[in-house]
Order: sequence, then C-alpha cells, then structure tokens
Amino acid sequence: MLPNVILTPAAQKFIARIVRFSGLPSGAGLRLIVSAGGCSGYNSEFSAEAAPKPGEETLEVSGLRLFLPAESRLMLQGVTIDFTETATQSGLSFINPNQAACACSTAEAAAPTMPGVTHIAIGAIGRGRPAPVVAP
Repeated sequence: MLPNVILTPAAQKFIARIVRFSGLPSGAGLRLIVSAGGCSGYNSEFSAEAAPKPGEETLEVSGLRLFLPAESRLMLQGVTIDFTETATQSGLSFINPNQAACACSTAEAAAPTMPGVTHIAIGAIGRGRPAPVVAP
C-alpha cells in the first residue's frame, strides 16, 4: 500500500533536479529509504535510480517517481516532505504532524517550531553507487 505523502513545491523542484541531472534515462526516480531512529524519529537516505528494486513500490507525485521499500512506505504515511535551505544547511525535511520533536538541543536548533522534522543534507545525494575509494 502506498503512503499518503505530500511533497511541497520546493521538494518537488529539488527531487526533479536530482533525477534530471543524474544522467539516468527517462523514467528514473528517487529511491527514498526511511527508517526509525535519530533524534527526530527518522534516519533517511536517497539516491537517483533508473528503476525500483524488487519489493519496492513506485509512488508518483506530480510526475515525479519515488521508489519506496516497505519500511519507508510505513514511515512516510501522512508525512510532508519539504526542501529547506538555511545559511548553514540545506536538504529534504520530513514533517510528521503526529510526532513531537525530541527535547535535545540539536533537534530544537534544526526545527524550533516544527515538531517531527528531520533534515537530510545535500551531501547525502548519491546515484546508488558506492563512493570511489581513493588510495592514500
């Protein structure tokens, strides 16, 4: 079952750029892996991919394809995905209206007024391939 997910216009633009500049063929999408954990309740990673892996389902939102494994589908139910940019960081934010943020200082600094928000830095973007190993 596919989750009810809201993508803000900023998130749609960001995801479309990742896929467009990935060099992948038409029909490519964004693999989004979300799991429980972290201060805000989410650990996540994403990458541009040509097609979903076995067991993943494709969620299409405004012409964008999100490839979601089962655990991600469960975690994203009712979540709004946004793209935020500040002077010190930018990336996707996951806003769950049914979850309160924790009381640690890093969560409060990241989202002082928005409960249940987590951020993924742009540096987390990949194409599903391991980073090259550079010999010393």
